[in-house]
Amino acid sequence: MESFWEIIFSNIRYSDWSTILNWGWYVFIIDIPRFLILEIIVLFVTFRNRFLSKEKWKKAHTRMMNENPLITVLVPGHNEGKHLHKMVVSMQKQTYKNIEIIVVDDGSTDDTEIIGRSFEKKGFITKFLRSEIRGGKASAANLGLKYAKGKFIVHIDADSSLDNDAIEKSLLPFYVYKNVGGVGGNLMVRNDEDSLTSTMQYLEYQQSISISRIVVSSLGIYKIISGAFGVFPRKVLERVGGWDVGPGLDGDLTVKIRKIGYNIHFEQSAICNTHVPVSWSKLAKQRLRWSRSLVRFRLRKHYDIWIPNKNFRWSNFFAFFENVFFGLVLDITWMIYMLRIIIENPEFLLFWLPLKYLVYLLLYFMQFIVCLVIVKNKKKYLSKIIYVPLYPLYMGYFMRIVRTIAYFDELFFYDSYKDPWNPQKTSKKAREFGA
Repeated sequence: MESFWEIIFSNIRYSDWSTILNWGWYVFIIDIPRFLILEIIVLFVTFRNRFLSKEKWKKAHTRMMNENPLITVLVPGHNEGKHLHKMVVSMQKQTYKNIEIIVVDDGSTDDTEIIGRSFEKKGFITKFLRSEIRGGKASAANLGLKYAKGKFIVHIDADSSLDNDAIEKSLLPFYVYKNVGGVGGNLMVRNDEDSLTSTMQYLEYQQSISISRIVVSSLGIYKIISGAFGVFPRKVLERVGGWDVGPGLDGDLTVKIRKIGYNIHFEQSAICNTHVPVSWSKLAKQRLRWSRSLVRFRLRKHYDIWIPNKNFRWSNFFAFFENVFFGLVLDITWMIYMLRIIIENPEFLLFWLPLKYLVYLLLYFMQFIVCLVIVKNKKKYLSKIIYVPLYPLYMGYFMRIVRTIAYFDELFFYDSYKDPWNPQKTSKKAREFGA
């Protein structure tokens, strides 16, 4: 009986480029050009343009500070009492000072109300609102919006905190570019040392989420302002009717704003530090929720994006196409591909899987180096290099399997309407109205 290594070397000996390309064409035709070549080119052009337009940004900053608009920081949350102190402290340290803070308690059963009212009484926050019956994050955010007085609304999660200059930097794009309907901040993981799960998310937020959003924003197809940190003109939020029932409400809101003709910008220098799941089971639940929203909102609620009409915009079409093709289509294709190779040529897996791992490992190491050039805390980021060998397994298998399960769940069972993250009564109404 052949040993494991004999089988591998046997497959290497008898495998030629035609066989490799037959099974692994997508690595060379899609993934390497997309995740390495395109990213490097777009990042170079983006940062070059930013450098060449320094004077423009300085003048925009002067205009903004002269205007000194009131900013409403809106913080909806459910059972987030333990995180409020960090959020409030980060607000007190902001370089931009003309802000009001509205905290909305969405029917919490912890001590959020006690903490929130104490902060209001001491003047740490402007207003504390409480809904006795939980209505969901969208309901809480819309309640806060009714009381907001600011020209711009900074929406952040209760378990997030901002770098000292985050609000100032997130406002600038509104004064640099025309017709901006929303600005997304750059998320960083603050509890990266809690577990291997949170450490891998730290790498993901840096290498995949942050870099990806810089690229798609530069290409004009940025479509998800994270609910953890986003900035919107109040008049735009009021025009689109605020937040609709989620999960996925942040991406849904971004699409609604794009559909009425506004541009969306990602500001990589505006940093939000967020708390991420520390166990694999909790992470899987979070990503199942996120991924279901692709089907619910991209294919169902906002299906009109795909249909040429008087409001049709190619940028919206390509934003959806990029999301659906590289998410849903390729993930399902990957599952079919894996089944096919197991049935037709299972021994080839012993050669192909190690080779594929090495290719992606090289890809992610190169991506790591690119990130190292632009990341703010280089010392901390460099300390995570020992975890890069796990990254191909984390992204290529764990995340891909979770996403694929989510897509099937939503396509056939409408599971986003059953998610306890949102109260069942609101999910039931949302499904009735096709939201």
